Amino acid sequence: MSAIQDLDNYILLSIKNKMHGYVIDKAMVIITYLGNGGIIWIAISILLMSNEEYRNIGFMTSGTLILSTIIGEGIVKHLVRRIRPCNHLNENKLLISEPKSYSFPSGHTLSSFAVAGVLSVYFAEYSFIFIGIAFLIALSRVYLYVHYPTDVIAGIVLGLLCSKLVFMILQQGCFQKIIVVCN
Repeated sequence: MSAIQDLDNYILLSIKNKMHGYVIDKAMVIITYLGNGGIIWIAISILLMSNEEYRNIGFMTSGTLILSTIIGEGIVKHLVRRIRPCNHLNENKLLISEPKSYSFPSGHTLSSFAVAGVLSVYFAEYSFIFIGIAFLIALSRVYLYVHYPTDVIAGIVLGLLCSKLVFMILQQGCFQKIIVVCN
């Protein structure tokens, strides 16, 4: 486990020493805000729900966001209880407000990849955009020193598993019952 922590720290310090600059600092702050509370994914869900043709996909993305939040923020973070690099290494002045929750997994990353995974199935021609946004949000979390790289990798894996779980639930017909009630 020490080798993984050493690699995490090495990557963080490399980013700190080789990538930071005024423009990219500002860009990463904006990108990470897109993932705060899933705001970009909520906005997309609302847009989809407001269009009758895509309403069910909007409800599905909202459900995916809720499921990923329960799994990441509600369960896994409290089981693992990993301290964030900004608290553990205490070497950097943060460019954003210090997050109060645990570090593992990255909730921003988990929810972004979960929703991007669902949207990519229904809008395959835009999957590069959805996955690209999710990747940039994930990268911003490491860049801003609030997650270790392994937190982000775990968020990607769990997020994609959440999107698969949503499709498994959908195949069982459970999700259609919820959508009918909401419509």
